[in-house]
Amino acid sequence: METIEEVKSLLGEVLQIGDRVMQFDADTGLFGSVPELDSMAVATLIAGLEDHFGFVIDDDEVSAETFSTVGALTDFVDRKLKG
Repeated sequence: METIEEVKSLLGEVLQIGDRVMQFDADTGLFGSVPELDSMAVATLIAGLEDHFGFVIDDDEVSAETFSTVGALTDFVDRKLKG
């Protein structure tokens, strides 16, 4: 499975938005665009990314830019995986 599909699946689970996530693509806005993605959901999503992909996200790596779009989040995950 491609990283973007895994990220979308995790977003769907964490945000509990069901099939809506299937309409998401790399350009889909997240933080500030998806009402369900508030600061608490970001914390849950970070924990989910760490568990799913097996890496640790340091506090200084978290920025609004990372969560700006599905593509930005996927790029972040890819960078962490190449680590």
